[in-house]
Amino acid sequence: MRHKKISVLLLTALLLIVLPVSVVFAANAHFIGTPTFTDQGTTLGSTGKIAGLGNADTFILLSASGVPTVTCASPGGGNLAPGQNPGSTTVTGGLPIPASDVKNGNLTFNLDTAEPGPITGKQGGCPNNRWTATITDIAFTSATITVFQGPTCAQPPFTAPKGGCNQVVLQQTFTP
Repeated sequence: MRHKKISVLLLTALLLIVLPVSVVFAANAHFIGTPTFTDQGTTLGSTGKIAGLGNADTFILLSASGVPTVTCASPGGGNLAPGQNPGSTTVTGGLPIPASDVKNGNLTFNLDTAEPGPITGKQGGCPNNRWTATITDIAFTSATITVFQGPTCAQPPFTAPKGGCNQVVLQQTFTP
C-alpha cells in the first residue's frame, strides 16, 4: 500500500509539472485564410492572421528566397553592367509578440524581411571581386512563415528566435 501511495504522489507531481507546459503549447495553430505577400523590390512583406495559439510569447520568422537582379560597378565606378550569374538569395525578418498581445489564441501580424546583405563581385556575377555588386531587385520564388512560442520569444534582439523560443507551433511555405 505504501508503494501505491508513493506512485500516486509521484504521478501527481509529474502531472503538475508537465500539465502547465503542455497547456501552453497544446494549441492547434493555423492561418485564418492565406497570408498576403508584398514584393517590395529587395524585401518581402507579409500580413496575416493566426488562430489556435497558446498563451505564450510568440516569434514569427519570415524567410523568403528568390533570384536577385545584380548590378556590377567597375573598380573605378564609371561602368555599370548587369551581373551574369547571380544565383539565388534568401532574406529574413522576425517579429516578436508578447503573450499579452495574443488575444484568445489569435493574433494579426505584419512583417517585412530585412534587406539582403552585401555580396562580393564574384557572388554577383561580376568579372572579379574588385567590382562592386549590388542587389537591386529580387524575384521571390518562395516564402516560409515559421511561428515559435516559448518564454523568451518576445525578448531582444528580434532578428531570430532565442534559446527558450524553440517550440515551432506552425510552419508553412508559400509561393508569393
